[in-house]
Amino acid sequence: MRQVRHARRADPLQLLRASLIGLTALGIVGTAFELATLQHWNGVMQLVPWAALVVLTGALALHAGRWPDCRPGGPSGRTRVVRALALLVLGASLFGVLEHALVNYDSGPLDQRFADTWDALSWWLRWWYAITRTVGPAPTLAPGMLGQAAATLILATIGEKAVSTAARRHRRVPYPSRVPPATYPRAENLVAAAAPHRFGEFPPTSHRRPRW
Repeated sequence: MRQVRHARRADPLQLLRASLIGLTALGIVGTAFELATLQHWNGVMQLVPWAALVVLTGALALHAGRWPDCRPGGPSGRTRVVRALALLVLGASLFGVLEHALVNYDSGPLDQRFADTWDALSWWLRWWYAITRTVGPAPTLAPGMLGQAAATLILATIGEKAVSTAARRHRRVPYPSRVPPATYPRAENLVAAAAPHRFGEFPPTSHRRPRW
């Protein structure tokens, strides 16, 4: 008899988490490239996003790698550390957005277009001009890329304990949706079963009468 093995289906939760991890890595590389092109390392304040990138890279390596858990009883300890580091980077990203907006706000009176009318504008319109970079040189949305990568990493940690528990159960119990291997007889067995019997040769059954 020949066995037919069915392919194992991929777990959608694992595919989603892997995609989020890839997006986090892409955000880290994109932010580092933008900071390098802007030569964003003049002064202590400009070194803050570089430190945040290092922290986020370490959190990503801790989450994606096969590191030991921080406490026994499951991966919850490691997940908490990854989330704490990602939240720290998210806070640094929000601080960068506000700091850039404040720089643009302070440079509003120096703009020739608003030199005479800046103080007459409403406060929300002045902050809108500062956030949208209508005034000032600082890009306010650039630090948001780092926060987006940190938020993506936080989303990737959701369901990690469930995935790890399912993986441990799979090592003990077969895959629940796996179909048992189907069997079918070979061709020569079918031919032999279909061949006519000679006279007097009958398969033994319980319904035949015994010979006296």
